[in-house]
Amino acid sequence: MPVTKRDYYEILGVGRDAGEQELKASYRKLALKYHPDRNPGDHEAEDRFKEAAEAYGVLSDSQKRAVYDRYGHQGLQGSASQPPGFDPNTFADFSDILGDFFGFGDLFGGGGRRGSRNRAQRGEDLRYDLEINFEDVMHGMSAEIQVPRLEPCSRCHGKGAEPEDGFTTCPMCRGRGEVIYQQSFLSIRRTCSQCNGRGQIVRRPCVRCKGEGFQRVERKLKLNIPQGVDNGTRLRLEGEGQPGANGGPAGDLYVILKVKDHPIFERHENDLHCVVPVNMAQAALGTEVDILTFDGLQTVKVPEGTQTGETIRLKNLGVPRLNSHGRGDLQIHIEVRTPTRLTREQRRLFEQLRESLPAENEPHEKGIFDKVKDYFM
Repeated sequence: MPVTKRDYYEILGVGRDAGEQELKASYRKLALKYHPDRNPGDHEAEDRFKEAAEAYGVLSDSQKRAVYDRYGHQGLQGSASQPPGFDPNTFADFSDILGDFFGFGDLFGGGGRRGSRNRAQRGEDLRYDLEINFEDVMHGMSAEIQVPRLEPCSRCHGKGAEPEDGFTTCPMCRGRGEVIYQQSFLSIRRTCSQCNGRGQIVRRPCVRCKGEGFQRVERKLKLNIPQGVDNGTRLRLEGEGQPGANGGPAGDLYVILKVKDHPIFERHENDLHCVVPVNMAQAALGTEVDILTFDGLQTVKVPEGTQTGETIRLKNLGVPRLNSHGRGDLQIHIEVRTPTRLTREQRRLFEQLRESLPAENEPHEKGIFDKVKDYFM
C-alpha cells in the first residue's frame, strides 16, 4: 500500500498564501527543532527534518510551487534517486536560513564560505561615567578624559603572531578554514575548531602582546559637553570603543554624565527653582531683594502683602534647552519667616500690631507653602 505524503503547507504550518519570509521563518523553526545535531539517533526527527526540507524546497521555488498548487504531489514526480520535490540545489541559501546556529556555513555541499568566526566583527562599546558641576550644565564645557581600552598591537597589527614567521598552516583543515564530514544524507561543513576558520595557527606568538593581538592603553580624549545636559545624558563618541576583530570597525564610547547638586538652585526639566526668605515686615510692606543668578546679580521686587509660597517668575533665566534654542525660567518661591527672638522694642511693636489686626484663627484648606513643599518632594 503506497505511503500517503503529507501536504507541504501542512508540514510547514503555513497557509497557501504564505509569502517568502513566512515560509523561511517556519522552515527555520522546524529545521532547528529536528536537525540531526540536536536529535542524535532519533530517526523520527531525521524524517521530520527531511520532510520539512522537501516541503520548503518546493514551496520556495515559484515554478515548483505553481505545479504543486495545481497538480499536487503527482505533478512533482522525480527520479528514483531523489525524492519528489527535494532538490539540494534549492538550498544555496540554507546558511542564511539557519544562520550560524550550528556553527557551519553550508549544507548539502553547496556554496562554500569560511566559518563565521573569521568574518569581520564590530568591537564592543565602552562606558565612561563623568561627574560635572551644575555650572557646567549652564555654560557648557570641554573636558579631557582618559579611557582604558584595547588597541591593536603595533608589532603584529592585531594578528597575535610574529610578523615574519609567526603563522603556519593549520594541520586539521590544511588551510581551508573548515572541515567537512558526512551525517546521514547531509554533507556538513564546520568551522575548523583549531584555527577558528583562519586556515592558519600561531607558531610564534608576538613578543610584544604575548599572542593576544591587542595592548591595553590609556587613551586621552577631548569631550565637548553642550549646555543643558542633565543626569544620565549619554554622549556618544563614534569609533572610540574596543577595536573590532578580523578588521571589523571599532565600537563606540558612551560618556554617561552625572550632575552635582547645586546648593541654592534646584532643576525641574528646564526651569530653575530657589527659595528666598523675607521677614514679616518685608512681606507686608513689599521689598526688593538681590539674587545672584547664573546671569549675574538680579534685583527682584517682592510686592506688598506677599504670602509664603508665592512664586515670582523670571523668564529665560533657567537651563538652556539641550540641542535647541531658548531657556527655561527661574522661579523664586517666597518664604516668610517669623522671628524667634525679639528685643523688648520689637515685642512692644508686635503687640501693638496684634491689637490693630483682626484675628484669623479659622482653619482653612492646605496652605500654599505645603503645596510648594509637595512640588519639591
